[in-house]
Order: sequence, then structure tokens, then C-alpha cells
Amino acid sequence: MLEVKQVSKLYENERGVHNIDFSMQRGEIVGFLGPNGAGKTTTMRMITGYLNPTRGQILVDGLSMADHPKKARRKIGYLPETPPLYPEMTVQSYLRFIANLRDVPAREQKLRVAEVIDKLGLQGREKQVIRALSKGYKQRLGLAQAILHKPDLLILDEPTSGLDPKQIIEIRQLIHELGENHTVLLSTHILPEINAICNRVLMINQGRVVLDEHPENLGRSMGETFEVSLEVKGPREQILSELRSMEAVADVKELGGSEAPAQADEDASVKLLLTSADRSDIREAVFFRLAQAGYPILEMKRESLSLEDIFLKLTTDEPSEAQGDHDEEVAADA
Repeated sequence: MLEVKQVSKLYENERGVHNIDFSMQRGEIVGFLGPNGAGKTTTMRMITGYLNPTRGQILVDGLSMADHPKKARRKIGYLPETPPLYPEMTVQSYLRFIANLRDVPAREQKLRVAEVIDKLGLQGREKQVIRALSKGYKQRLGLAQAILHKPDLLILDEPTSGLDPKQIIEIRQLIHELGENHTVLLSTHILPEINAICNRVLMINQGRVVLDEHPENLGRSMGETFEVSLEVKGPREQILSELRSMEAVADVKELGGSEAPAQADEDASVKLLLTSADRSDIREAVFFRLAQAGYPILEMKRESLSLEDIFLKLTTDEPSEAQGDHDEEVAADA
């Protein structure tokens, strides 16, 4: 549906984006992450045709944005961080205006406007002046204008920015529903939003893609070890001895909160963190070993890097010297 091929946007006095390369299939909802100034908005503006890349190629459903900009834009719905609304217009008149701009056939406009009003929960607001709408309803109207012409690809830049918790939940649900019929590229600073909505994560830092992965594979892509936290009922020394004798377990650490097992206290427990020897899942082996030894497991949970951990790890590293040299070379070529 979308192909971004070795795209760069170079500026004389500020950082742009360099050799961005990714693609999106139909039906995907991709979370686009990165710190401020990383190049997310620049990339989205190039995809939507608002900016021309210095080099590289952008294809929307096989159409080149450079060679067929009008046809390519018809396949895109775009919601910038600040919705493109006219405060003096009513909701209905604004959507009719957008329908004309997007070349929606006159005979279909009334039906299309009614459909998006119903889909975005704007019923009863049709004749309301836009300036009188709440922030949440303005975001809904921004989404309405983005889908009015039935685009195949939706580009959403911070769609829940500035909303209260209830409005955020509502907009997330709307985006999830839109993803059933559209391909969605979603930029956000709210990391739980990625887990709640997206089936793929694309992360950019200092103008370059640093991660492109499905959420469930993030830990593996970061070279993460397999770790398990557990609480076991029984005598501390015997439990530690059992676990440390397992070949599949590389390391056993005690966690805070363990209850020192007094000799007469049958309810004492120990909390531990186990590390697998070869990154394989050790939970089943641990369960059977402790069950055979007669020590019940009160709790067992796999520990993994959170999206927040991965974001910080990938976006706080300083650029390497070689990368800096490459940036100077690219700028010189421009």
C-alpha cells in the first residue's frame, strides 16, 4: 500500500531525514515513534505530498508521489497534529466544503457526509459552529475530513494530543475501527497507544529508522535474554539449590520482598529472577523441577523490556562518529 524507498530530506541548517526505507501492507496499523525533532512530521509530510523529498521515491498503491501527485493524494487521508478546520464554518458546511475539495461526486456528497458524521459520533453537531466544539469533537471532525473521500491510506499525526482520558479512549477506539478498512500510519508520543492500537512499530531517531518490528517481537529484536520472575513457597536454600542445578538456568537472583523462611514458618516464600542460559523459554522446565521437589510456585511471570525501555535505549544514544561523517557527506552532496 505504501512504499518509502531510500527517502531523504536535507536542509542547509537543520537536521532532516536520511535514507528512510519502509513499506506498509494493506490493513496494517503502524505506530510511528520518535523523539521531538527526529523527523516524523517531515516524513509524514513527504508521504502526503506536502513536502518533496531531496531524493528517494514514495509510492502509494503503486503510484509515484513525484510523477502522479494528484492521483496518489486521492488515496491518502491526512490528519495533521492541528486539524485543518475553519472555526467560522459549521460541521456540515465544512464537510461539504472538504467533499468538494476532494472531488467527491456531487451525487454522493450528501451520503458521504452523513456516513462520516455517523461513524465519528458527530450526530447532533451538524449545525454547530466549529469554534464552539470541544477539543475532542474537533479531533473527531479532523478524522472525519481525513476519511470523507474513502482513502486507502490514513496518515494520523498525534491524533490524541491534548485530549482528556475519556476522549483519548474514544479516539483510540475510532482509530482501531478505521483500521479495519484502512491502512494507518499513526504518529504518537503516548507509548501505551502503540500497544493498544498498532500491530507494528516503526521508530525513527535523528532522521533514521532504528526499529521496524511487530510489538510481540520487540524483545527478541533487541537481543533480550529470557527472564522469569517467580515466587516460590518453601525453604530458601533448598529452592536456590534446585534452580541453580538446572542447566537451562544461567543465573538466579533474589528479589526484594522475599520472606526469610524461619524454620517453623511453613508459609515462608522466596522471590527470584531467573535468566535462561540460551534465551529459550524455561518456565515449563522450572515448573516441573519445583513441583517434583515439592515447592509450590505462587507466581511466575516472564519479564521483558517495555516499549518505554526500548524507546529510551534506541533514542538516547549519541550518533556515532561514522554516522556524523556520513551526515556531513550527505549535506555536502545536497
